[in-house]
Amino acid sequence: MTVGQNLHQSLTALESEKANMESYALQTQDQMAQQMFNNCANQLDQVVQDLKNRTNYVEGEEPQFKVKQQQNQQQS
Repeated sequence: MTVGQNLHQSLTALESEKANMESYALQTQDQMAQQMFNNCANQLDQVVQDLKNRTNYVEGEEPQFKVKQQQNQQQS
């Protein structure tokens, strides 16, 4: 697995966990739990944004790590 694939896989996992936290916040009636889940979702959102920035930087510096480009080459 390349660096680009690892970064995209991590992004996908983090975005999924953020969605889970948002879902948990909606499912509970406990205000403290809702606040905690929303705080976790906000923190994960910041991590996602930071990782997206890093992914864009890496792909800009090392074009061979671009996942979409690799997928197109594999299909050819």
